[in-house]
Amino acid sequence: MTQEYLITLNVPPALEGMVVDNLLTLEFERGFSGFPVYAHHHQNQGLSIAEQVTGRQKRIRFQMYVDGENLAKLLVNLREEFSDSGIQYWVMPVLENGVL
Repeated sequence: MTQEYLITLNVPPALEGMVVDNLLTLEFERGFSGFPVYAHHHQNQGLSIAEQVTGRQKRIRFQMYVDGENLAKLLVNLREEFSDSGIQYWVMPVLENGVL
């Protein structure tokens, strides 16, 4: 059994379509979820006045399962396609998953 990971991307709304298109082209992709979220942090860089006042910034969160071999490929792909785009990501090991 290979190790699986959950990768989460917080994407600026303007890049949503481009990220969807990119993820859909991946041969190893087993589907992913996307949903709107608000990011909260202390850095005001790039925030509009309204976002500074409310203390939150709109983002689209994508999550997908990927195995260890394909995780490296995915990260290379994302770095090539979206460098300096402001996309925040993190990776967590998946202990168990399935369908009930």
